[in-house]
Amino acid sequence: MNTHPLADGFSLGPALLFCPADRPERFAKAAERADAVILDLEDAVAPDAKAAARRNLAEVPLDPERTIVRVNAAGPGSSGVHFEADLEALEATPYRTVMLAKAESPEQLALLRAYGVIALCETAAGILAAPAIAAEPNTVALMWGAEDLVASLGGTSSRADDGAYRAVALHARSSVLLAAGAYGKAAVDAVYTDIPDLEGLAAESADAVASGFAAKACIHPSQVSAVRDAYRPSERAVADARELLAAAEAAGTGVFQHRGKMIDGPILRHAEAVLRRAGA
Repeated sequence: MNTHPLADGFSLGPALLFCPADRPERFAKAAERADAVILDLEDAVAPDAKAAARRNLAEVPLDPERTIVRVNAAGPGSSGVHFEADLEALEATPYRTVMLAKAESPEQLALLRAYGVIALCETAAGILAAPAIAAEPNTVALMWGAEDLVASLGGTSSRADDGAYRAVALHARSSVLLAAGAYGKAAVDAVYTDIPDLEGLAAESADAVASGFAAKACIHPSQVSAVRDAYRPSERAVADARELLAAAEAAGTGVFQHRGKMIDGPILRHAEAVLRRAGA
């Protein structure tokens, strides 16, 4: 269970796995392998397969406490038509947590008042509106998306040749994390698209943990273990955190020295976060 301090209403674990909603034979396997499954009605499903994908939501049930449904963007044009059809299909299911693709305004969240919403900020407008979106009462988490963001800017890639995010993507990532934190909501880190590169995924997941993201989304089952490992503190980290908190209790003062370092309130909260992730 997620014990992130800002994850009120977000009890999902750290590894969230996308699964195309038009592939019902994969639903159970995805749910077994990840902490929660995201049944995707948006980008992973071709327009001519969306109707069947919606039917699958009711015909192939999963645990609603561990299931998220990504709906199409709310807006004009064909996307808005798909969004309305998605909501109609959801009414016939027990699922009450949705991921709103290309979230860009609080008004869109108002259309989903019956649901807990993970708002996927993945356009320039969405990133700029992240604080207002996070303030909505039915927002349980914010997630960011790199490739759609860069596409919305007319760019061609979110990463440089060395695999590191470009400055604009890092800015968006930080903006969503800060907006979520400012309103006491959880933040979900973007997917890592280079599926075979588990080393790169592990490094990015470790950074997500250290930065304060409550979870990271995956696009392939092979990625789940790397994400879980990053969120699971080592035995040494847990022992060090226990030692530090014990030293703080013994010191009985606001600021003290431990192993040659100055320790104050924020450092103690870091140690508490380690124990929460360890389930201690």
